[in-house]
Parts: sequence; structure tokens; C-alpha cells
Amino acid sequence: MSLAPLIDFMVRGGPALWVIAALSVLTLTLFFWRVIGLAQAGVWHKRQTEAWLEQWSVEGAAPACAGSTPLDRVTLSAMRALLTPEFSPEIAEKETIRIAKAELATLRRGLRPLELIAAIAPLVGLLGTVLGMIGAFQALQESSSGADPSVLAGGIWEALLTTAAGMAVAIPASALVSWIEGLTEREQAVMEDATTRVFTAAATHPALRHAAE
Repeated sequence: MSLAPLIDFMVRGGPALWVIAALSVLTLTLFFWRVIGLAQAGVWHKRQTEAWLEQWSVEGAAPACAGSTPLDRVTLSAMRALLTPEFSPEIAEKETIRIAKAELATLRRGLRPLELIAAIAPLVGLLGTVLGMIGAFQALQESSSGADPSVLAGGIWEALLTTAAGMAVAIPASALVSWIEGLTEREQAVMEDATTRVFTAAATHPALRHAAE
């Protein structure tokens, strides 16, 4: 397959289109990196938290923790913290919050670059369009009375290529940011619910802690 048409298209768009092309490659790379990272983090694994809360069993939960979800790991950390003799309930809560923040930070990785791409891609496209329009009108001025409207029209549509390309990159990047943020907010909500249940059960039924020990 010949690359000549693609190269010609890129040349017509000017330097701004090359920058946008690089941003599109970066966006695609970040997409696959985050999907693989989220899968490795266990976001789509089957959650076992409910069974652990019903049994209040740290020993039963520990072997499964390696392949568990972020929610499972945070719940297990809360149970372990409460069963640590050196930890008061307040310290156990702080330790659980620390681990939860680390899990959420892992889920949010890559958001900053994607947000930056979504913000600057349209601006780069607009800059390319403005520069292209300036060139087209300069050519029109130099041709004076012998100006050909088709030449001006051709210069304008070539300049508009960069705006369209910038939007084509920014829209998927914005959608990816929203998807990751939504997933993270969902995980945060279920983490807060599960850890609250753990600490409430420990506070209202102290015998659970002694039985588990």
C-alpha cells in the first residue's frame, strides 16, 4: 500500500497536522496502556468482598487477594488493620485510607496526559487553520486582480484540515478521560461503603474482632 496519499495529506495540513498526528498516536498508546493497567489491577475481576464481610475472615480472604479487585484489597486491608493489636481504630482507619488512596491513584494514572491532549489538540488545529488562512490570503493579495477563487478555496479547505483533525483527536481523548474518571468514582464509592461497613461492624460487634483473632 502506497503512503504517498497520506504523506501528501500531511504536507497539505502543514506542521500543525504533524503535531496532531503525534498526539493521536500518543492517545492511542495511552488507551491501550490504561486498558491493560486496569485489567492487571483487577477492575473487572469478580468481587469477593461480600463473602469476606459475611464471614469476617481474614485468613480466608488472604489467599485470594493476589487476583482480587481494588475493592477487595481495600476491604481486606481494613480488616487486617482492625485485627492488628498495635493499631487503635483511628490508626486502622488512617491505614485503610492510605491504601485506598494508593489504589485510586493507580486507577487514575494517565489522566493528566489525556486531559492535556484533549485541551491542546483543538488549539493546535485552530492554530494551523489560522496560519493556513493567513497564507491563503497572502497568496490572494499577491495575485492582485488575477486572483483565481479556486486557489483561495483550495487554500481555505487545506487550512481547515487541521481544525477537523484536532477535534478528531480531542473527542476520543475526552471520552477516555470521562470513562476512567467514572470508573474511579465508582470504585471509590464502593470502597467507602465497604470500609464503613467493616468499621461499623467492628465498633458495634467487638466480638467479631476477637472471634476472627
